Amino acid sequence: MAYYQYNKFNIPPKLKKYLSNTRAILLGVVVIIILWASLFQVGPEQVGVITRFGKYIRTVDPGLNIKFPFMERLYKVPVERQQKEEFGFRTIRAGIQTQYTKAGYEDESLMLTGDLNLGDVEWVVQYRIDDPYNYLFKVRNPVTTLRDISEATMRQIVGDRTVDEVLTVGRTEIASRVQEQMQTMCREYSLGIKIEQVVLQDVNPPEPVKAAFNAVNEAQQERETLINQAESEYNRVIPRARGQAEETIQVAEGYATARVNNALGEAARFNALYREYIKAPDVTKRRLYLETMEDVIPKLGHKIITDEGGNNVLPLLQMQLLNN
Repeated sequence: MAYYQYNKFNIPPKLKKYLSNTRAILLGVVVIIILWASLFQVGPEQVGVITRFGKYIRTVDPGLNIKFPFMERLYKVPVERQQKEEFGFRTIRAGIQTQYTKAGYEDESLMLTGDLNLGDVEWVVQYRIDDPYNYLFKVRNPVTTLRDISEATMRQIVGDRTVDEVLTVGRTEIASRVQEQMQTMCREYSLGIKIEQVVLQDVNPPEPVKAAFNAVNEAQQERETLINQAESEYNRVIPRARGQAEETIQVAEGYATARVNNALGEAARFNALYREYIKAPDVTKRRLYLETMEDVIPKLGHKIITDEGGNNVLPLLQMQLLNN
């Protein structure tokens, strides 16, 4: 009892100082642990979801925040980051020359088309988390659910189309329809995910028949090229021929109109002369003769015209000399 009392009331100074320092260190460690468990940093493209004993409490914005230690739990959700899921292949190394692999993922991309052919469809789904609460608490394994939705939707859309549509002209429409239908199902399942884009990375026939499909595609492309060339030649020749035909028709119509108008004018002139001739035959005859000679004589050139006696040759020659 005496020894106990001695240690209880008569603690040596060194030991007392050591115990005091130890107490301060332990208190500091506890404070540091509490602060470390209370303070947290949320990144600029994230939000923080706080739960207390498993129950959702609040959502915090990016920056430095605080929570109750040991009672509340933090989930960081990248709401601003665009994420992607690949189907039928995986990216091995990203960069300038990105490397891919298909080994082990053929079952994802091999699917049946509407005309009972097979197609190897590789695609990428780009998405963003737009509702952190639904993403964390509404559905278990939301990314796995998203992959199941994407694969089922793609198989349904491809199954409604022929293999030619899938390989050629229908790729854009297929991607658009898959995106719309996936977004609808994500809303129905409350995944908290927004589908940003669906991209058909590559669409090919299966390897055993790939050579035959390529030959068919080359023939179709050659056929389209020849058709385009023929249409180009048609568009170049036919309009020109039509223009020439229209020009010929217009020239003929103009010529016909001119001939008709000339004929009508000549007929009118003849009728007018005939009416004048009836009134004064001698005068009309002489006038017509003089008008005709006036028109004909300048065209004769160096010709000598005399009457029956030849009396007027010299005066006519003198007139010609004067005129020359």
